[in-house]
Amino acid sequence: MIRNLLIVEDVAEAAEWLTGIAQDAFPSAAISIAQTVAGALAKVNELNWDMALVDLGLPDGSGLDVIRRIRSLSPDTICVVTTVLGEDAHIVAALSAGAQGYLLKGQPSTLIQRQLLQLEQGMPALSPTIARRIMEHFQRTGPIDGDIEKLTSRELDVLTLVGKGLRNADVALALGLAETTIATHIKAIYRKLGISTRAEAARHAIRMGLT
Repeated sequence: MIRNLLIVEDVAEAAEWLTGIAQDAFPSAAISIAQTVAGALAKVNELNWDMALVDLGLPDGSGLDVIRRIRSLSPDTICVVTTVLGEDAHIVAALSAGAQGYLLKGQPSTLIQRQLLQLEQGMPALSPTIARRIMEHFQRTGPIDGDIEKLTSRELDVLTLVGKGLRNADVALALGLAETTIATHIKAIYRKLGISTRAEAARHAIRMGLT
């Protein structure tokens, strides 16, 4: 049950709008508002919140700092980003910081209310456009089956170790091969994947699910 709810929002109209939504969703909750990172952190230190609705762009910093602080002090607190920012970088940063929802302010109030309620059932709260962007992001950066098929099993072994940051000598030792053989495999990997650096090889290893 949501008993204590924190809204971190510097725009008075938006804070009032979110307060109305939160009151409709959780009638028995005590709601508090902070307008800055400093103000939010002070409230976070005073009380364990059941839920926090956090804007990203605040006058004295980023709402991500508030989310990280909440998650470190109270891992059970449900943190939801409420923002107008819908770029991939903001979404990934927020989810990495521990946000369990990402809602765009331009949505209808009834939709946001429904999404907040489903959080109590363990379901993430994501605006439809945000859910689509997340899917598109992972489609662009996820495993590449076609690239896996291009490489031999030994080349996959080499790429896996290169992706973990091992030098050629360490890869050779791990696989029981000569260092010159490893260099030959790496050249073949570069050619087949159309890359030219170890950094690119490491990124491909991650995208292919090898590391």
